[in-house]
Amino acid sequence: MAMPKLVPPHCSPTVKPLLLPAAERAEELKQAEKLKTIPLDSRAVSDIFMLAMGAYTPLDGFMGHDDWHGSCQDMKLASGVFWPIPITLPVDTEIADAISDNEQVALADAETGEILAIMEVREKYSIDKPFEATHVYRTTDAKHPGVAKVLEQGDVNLAGPVRVLSEGDYPEKYPDLYIRPEQSRALFAEKGWSQIAAFQTRNPMHRSHEHLAKIAVEVTDGVFIHQVLGKLKAGDIPAEVRTRAIQAMIDNYFRPGTVVQAGYPIEMRYAGPREALLHALIRQNFGCSHLIVGRDHAGVGDYYGPFDAHHIFDELWDGALLTRPLKIDITFYCRKCYGMATAKTCPHDPENHISISGTQQREMLSNDADIPPEFSRPEVVAILKEYYASLRSAE
Repeated sequence: MAMPKLVPPHCSPTVKPLLLPAAERAEELKQAEKLKTIPLDSRAVSDIFMLAMGAYTPLDGFMGHDDWHGSCQDMKLASGVFWPIPITLPVDTEIADAISDNEQVALADAETGEILAIMEVREKYSIDKPFEATHVYRTTDAKHPGVAKVLEQGDVNLAGPVRVLSEGDYPEKYPDLYIRPEQSRALFAEKGWSQIAAFQTRNPMHRSHEHLAKIAVEVTDGVFIHQVLGKLKAGDIPAEVRTRAIQAMIDNYFRPGTVVQAGYPIEMRYAGPREALLHALIRQNFGCSHLIVGRDHAGVGDYYGPFDAHHIFDELWDGALLTRPLKIDITFYCRKCYGMATAKTCPHDPENHISISGTQQREMLSNDADIPPEFSRPEVVAILKEYYASLRSAE
């Protein structure tokens, strides 16, 4: 029996994890402890872990000037490889000035102090922050969380290859959830899947999410529910609770063998359309042929139109990206249809529609309001209510 043919990694014959083999890490760590230490913020830590697992294949570290500029302006690295959001390491000028060309430095989590990687600094360059914000985020408004991060970061980027020494506590904290690209590819092959749709989420899944995933199940071999394990916004539901809620939905409302739940260590940038492209690129490395793209994918506030993340895929050149979007219209519960529908399938007036969003669900949970079954499954609601009750009792 022929093995299923998965989509290849992005612009590489194989996935390129940058985590050193376990046998080499102890000696490398001894060397790292003698080097100058660069403190990393949460976004850079997340990027280290993404590089470690190979999710950022084919990158070998943080981008130099030409790759940064091309990624911002044309979504292309200097080599011509498609890359929609720059992966960079910004530092303060004083730190950059103290580092020599080709010097090796240790990269450490500023919060925990753990040394995560060794980097060979091959380039230092200043950046035009408004240029990056305008191209990547389509705004220079400092109220946008992604733009704020760019404007607040250091003025100099360090660039060069990295050798990763640690994945932090992710493998131990999420032993069943933390699946690396090489593992997901092996899992899909074992299942005989070749067409896999990834579903990106940082929220527990309500009925609209469930509907999106079931549409994908109908047209692919299976769905890869892939959730954010990196830093979240204030008020977001922790991964431990979210995982249980999603699993309750899978166990009770999906046919066995059609869904895989996993997580990965990305920190959201809330870059809307550009981030949808990055999410698709990452899922190509995980072996997914499609990315489910619903309303306002990876957006925040009113910075992007509801379908901007659909349209941006149409702007790509041939061969830029092999993982394709599964574009799905706005979903809702329709009282006249007696079920979930989309704007493409439902003929009824909006007064018959129950719109569903993660923000609404969090507000209702915070207020201990009843959540109707048209909005979210009762098994999911029970888990979420238990969590919110624990928050109230701790106040």
